[in-house]
Amino acid sequence: MSQNTAVTVIGLGPMGRAMVRAFLAAGTAVTVWNRSRGKVDDMVALGATAANSVAGALAANEVAVLSLTDYPAMYDVLGQATAALPGRTIVNLSSDSPENTRRGGAWVRGHGAEFLSGGVMSAGDDIAHPASYIFYGGPAEVFERHRELLRPLSPPEYLGADDGVAQVFYQALLVTFHPWLLAVDQALAVIERSGHDIDRFLPYAQRSAGAYPSFLAESVAAAKAGGGYDESMYRMMIAGARHIVDASEDVGVDATLSHASMAWWQRGLDASKAAGRPVSILELMRGA
Repeated sequence: MSQNTAVTVIGLGPMGRAMVRAFLAAGTAVTVWNRSRGKVDDMVALGATAANSVAGALAANEVAVLSLTDYPAMYDVLGQATAALPGRTIVNLSSDSPENTRRGGAWVRGHGAEFLSGGVMSAGDDIAHPASYIFYGGPAEVFERHRELLRPLSPPEYLGADDGVAQVFYQALLVTFHPWLLAVDQALAVIERSGHDIDRFLPYAQRSAGAYPSFLAESVAAAKAGGGYDESMYRMMIAGARHIVDASEDVGVDATLSHASMAWWQRGLDASKAAGRPVSILELMRGA
């Protein structure tokens, strides 16, 4: 178990600043570095210590947490101070693809440092939200050594030794989240353009969302069983999507998202008819 009570944070965007505040609130000493000095000064005012260079930031502590735009940004930042990497542990909580993450881990280790990757599941930058947590991937012994140091950022969820696994799970959850955000906006637009109050709609939307866990469990069970909708179910889904399109477009709301849904249901129906058996959308998406 790590005895560290100090950490470096590199990258002070909204998430990086939230991480600094969380560490400080837990009594952890924090050294910070960022390209723009103004954000550094803001964190220093809260009790952090400023590093004048990337090398200085790395030298200050064994563990450096990165909160950057992507992995190319990591190369750009750490590439300025590769001589300071040996003996350090880089915990990169930046978002990117799983394969880019794996290459990043190999690059860090190639310069003599240890590496953990992470995916921050939070409500925006609200890492203190009860639903927030962080996926981690990388060597188990490295994670266990620093688990308690990292705990103030959000509850840790260790997924395995694969450097890319945290991003696999993180990006997979965003696959569901992004269309949901767009669907909410389309729904609100339909309510408003129909002359009704979105505040009145809200509790019904929240009530319906309570059924999502059951739908998720059913989808996982169906995926494991290898089944798909039969033709009558696909026809019902196509008709339902058409009704959504009509309800949206009748009041001037863009229904691109619903057209995409309808196209997928149609593909499932066509594939099932051609195969003479139920073919699932999952099967089509997997490229089977």
